[in-house]
Amino acid sequence: MLRWATAGSVDDGKSTLVGRLLHDSKSVLADQLESVSRQGTPDLALLTDGLRAEREQGITIDVAYRYFATPRRRFILADTPGHVQYTRNMVTGASTAELTVILVDARKGVLDQTRRHAAVAALLRVPHVVLAVNKMDLAGYEESVFAEIAAEFGRLAAGLGIPQVTAIPISALAGDNVVEPSTRMDWYGGPTVLAHLEQVPVAGEAAGAPARFPVQYVIRSGDLRLYAGQLAVGELRTGDRVTVLPSGRTTTVTGIDLLGAPAERIGAPQSGALRLADDLDVSRGDLVVPADAPPTVTRDITAAVCHLHEKPLRPGDHVLLRHTTRTVRAMVRRIGGAGRLDLNDIAQIDLRTAEPLAFDPYRHSRRTGSFVLIDPADGATLTAGMIGTIAQGTPDAPA
Repeated sequence: MLRWATAGSVDDGKSTLVGRLLHDSKSVLADQLESVSRQGTPDLALLTDGLRAEREQGITIDVAYRYFATPRRRFILADTPGHVQYTRNMVTGASTAELTVILVDARKGVLDQTRRHAAVAALLRVPHVVLAVNKMDLAGYEESVFAEIAAEFGRLAAGLGIPQVTAIPISALAGDNVVEPSTRMDWYGGPTVLAHLEQVPVAGEAAGAPARFPVQYVIRSGDLRLYAGQLAVGELRTGDRVTVLPSGRTTTVTGIDLLGAPAERIGAPQSGALRLADDLDVSRGDLVVPADAPPTVTRDITAAVCHLHEKPLRPGDHVLLRHTTRTVRAMVRRIGGAGRLDLNDIAQIDLRTAEPLAFDPYRHSRRTGSFVLIDPADGATLTAGMIGTIAQGTPDAPA
């Protein structure tokens, strides 16, 4: 299964691209197709723009999740808005994506919002980036137009640390190079969008990464205790020596239950329950890790963040920090750049937590290197953060 997201400036054709993918891959039911058809011709954008305001304004406002499949792979798609005021929605949609398709209008080229979306993809460390140069039909299907945009975006991606970009010239409205190869761009010899989505490797976390098991629930049955949760990274086996953090106590895994049956191993992202040799004080929010490969444990955190709420965040604010299954009190010590965070702002911040927190840098693990800040007054999600990450392009980022 591939999780992927779309991004791009307003009117670049994201919703039309997704609609074309669904339509040409035969992933649209007949009644859905009829409901978005006008005079017999389907309006492809309406297959994803489901909110009434989206239909009335002709723009994407919220993240639209779509599920579809081909004979080769299953997909979960997050169609995200293009407006700068909805940057938080792109962060939400791309945070779990393994691939991001960034659209560019062939007539307009790389815009400021394109640069912002590329920076967010780099910040979230999305493993694969596709540049889809759309509306090639309105640019005469000229190779030189595509080559110039691909070269400019390639330079931008290299500066942001994006390792590889796959550039594809398309016309979402006409269907060129979306599902079927274009007969009007014979100068392009690469894959279509769907062919690339079907063949791109899905590796998940780095192979061989040390196990990280956040405890979600303690199951008690007589004298027996099981510690249930979803393994975030790596694998654990019966007999492994492990440490429970933040207490630092070490013990041995004596049993693993998967779906109520005993197993010798558990691998990410499986859910299961561990039995430990010693009767330790383990509760929700604790992290079980290999004894010889522990994460960082500290109360001081530096992270790149995107602010998601209308309420601004300021130095000195007291918040709740939720990391995996653990929630701790924290205080904002410093905010880079303008010194405060408003809606959609991206910046570096320093936090101090009331209790030690066990984490990995975000560049090593998207699961155990991310967190959200919560308003303790009403439980609203304020900010999404990536620990140990530099927010490129922010005023306090190193040159």
